Amino acid sequence: MNITVLGSGAWGTALAINLAQKHTVTLWGRDAAHLAQLASTHENQRYLPGCKLPENIRIEKNLADALRGCELVLSVVPTNGLRATLVELKKLNSTAPIVWACKGFEAGTSKLPHEIVAEIYGDVICGVLSGPSFALEVAQGKPAALTLASSHADFAQKISQQLHGPRLRVYSSTDVVGVELGGALKNVMAIAAGISDGMQLGHNARAAMITRGLAEISRLGAKLGGQSETFMGLTGLGDLVLTCTGDLSRNRKVGVELAKGKALENILHDLGHVAEGVSTAREAARLATQHHIDMPITTAVCMVLEGKAAPAAALEALLSRDTKPEARR
Repeated sequence: MNITVLGSGAWGTALAINLAQKHTVTLWGRDAAHLAQLASTHENQRYLPGCKLPENIRIEKNLADALRGCELVLSVVPTNGLRATLVELKKLNSTAPIVWACKGFEAGTSKLPHEIVAEIYGDVICGVLSGPSFALEVAQGKPAALTLASSHADFAQKISQQLHGPRLRVYSSTDVVGVELGGALKNVMAIAAGISDGMQLGHNARAAMITRGLAEISRLGAKLGGQSETFMGLTGLGDLVLTCTGDLSRNRKVGVELAKGKALENILHDLGHVAEGVSTAREAARLATQHHIDMPITTAVCMVLEGKAAPAAALEALLSRDTKPEARR
């Protein structure tokens, strides 16, 4: 299959490296200088140093050329860049099916990626690829498992089989909303877990944060149409545990640094990568208010991100909440 990967960041590059083992892959990005470096060194020194790109990956700076002969578009640009990228694809009359691998809500609209796709393309054959996966480990060929979700069941099954490999298991699903929500909201919980870890509150506190975070994800997810079993699967619990506990998690690192008293602006600058949880927290809180869903961890994370509460004060507010039966979530 001819696959065009849009986005030359860590995750886009990692997927390109993995998929090039069995597919013809073209990697496109907006930064011409960065692409030139990729082409000359066959290594993404900015985002994945030490991980060599296979010689058969074609690096292309012109989008029209990158789409020539394409049978599947895999968009790995950040969520806030998805709309502009899709508009460009439409202008170029691209007819290849689209799968996106970004996680989060669009800033200002609180829209999930599939809603953005529907606005621009209507009822097009498309899907989302998500799951517990650090880019570095995928690029290194370490085992991982993802889920490909589409409202078109046949497409989900077909593409999951195509992307499936010896070190990258890909399952299929029709729960697009559930898969997207799990991938978006776990980043908010990872910031909370990072704050807890940064304050050295211990493993018990982290376990409680993850468990109660899953309850928040499930509450909002159910309200927006996600299926409960999805939140207990790879793109829910699996991605949540990975992002809240792994040292490679960018969002967890944001929380750790916030707990140390570092300014958010400086954290994001030093990070050098997009931390989707920062913008997602605000949009998730907005949706929670709109749908009357109780999401105290999300609210606390927003307070810290917006400078309205210090991490210690936000934690105290969570701990001082009235007790309730756990079954009520």
